[in-house]
Amino acid sequence: MTDTELAIETRALGKTFGHQSAVAELDLAVPRGSVFGFLGPNGSGKTTTIRMLLGLSAATSGEIRVLSHRIPDAAADVLPRVGALVEGPAFYPFLSGRENLRRFDSANRHAESATRSARVDAALDRVGLAHAARKPAHAYSLGMKQRLGLANALLVPRDLLVLDEPTNGLDPQGTREVRSLVRSFADEGTTVFLSSHLLAEIEQVCTHVAVMSSGRLVAQGSLDELRAQGSERVTVHTPDVGDALRVLASLGLAPEASREGVVGADLPAGFAPEAVTAALVRGGVRVRGLAVEGATLEDRFVALTGEGFDVAE
Repeated sequence: MTDTELAIETRALGKTFGHQSAVAELDLAVPRGSVFGFLGPNGSGKTTTIRMLLGLSAATSGEIRVLSHRIPDAAADVLPRVGALVEGPAFYPFLSGRENLRRFDSANRHAESATRSARVDAALDRVGLAHAARKPAHAYSLGMKQRLGLANALLVPRDLLVLDEPTNGLDPQGTREVRSLVRSFADEGTTVFLSSHLLAEIEQVCTHVAVMSSGRLVAQGSLDELRAQGSERVTVHTPDVGDALRVLASLGLAPEASREGVVGADLPAGFAPEAVTAALVRGGVRVRGLAVEGATLEDRFVALTGEGFDVAE
């Protein structure tokens, strides 16, 4: 993939704090037009990476290109084309949501002052805050502040959106709305770089994924490619649990009875699921149902990192 086909590219990117390495040898390749999920447990280097991408923190080593330009060298020209929501938005507490956005927009030398009011109102409406536009920011809930941060990122057209945990503090309805917003950004041609620890959200909205663990990249590719790297699992519904366990074990599998009347086993790469059906029939096992499922994103994450997402910072 060429530089012009990538919205974000890093090569051997590293960041150290004293003797501690936060990010090491990171090679990211984020295709333009993608919704790119940046995954990892707390402390894996996600936010540190994002801060380097946006020029908020200097890299110790390596190279960064955003929209085909080097960062931080071309930051002044590139970053106006990038909208960002990082580490929770900060606002003037006694100004209203609308006035906060007007203040931020006026600080952008590339923003048209003549269209400011219309753009602010459109951004508030898009994130569902039109009704609270006059309310002071200190009266906003955490979820409302997240929405206001998104509105700030949308004040002018962007080629790239960098969102760090954008659904933090949102209720299920708000989460669904943000998911819909992210899809709409992609439909309009905007690349979205989305850092999250919510696997369900990533699976529903992202086209590509990278997984971080202890400051290093452990997997990267399209969502389908990442899932395909995991093993398939067969699940058998039968009243003959003991016989089913015996038959699956005879095939070299490691079956387990997950609950009454259900037997499951992981299938090695290249193992034909039809062989399971045939063996069960030969063994006289009564089969009420049989399903073969690919690895979930959660399965792959646990396999790659050895841990789940409830990891302390």
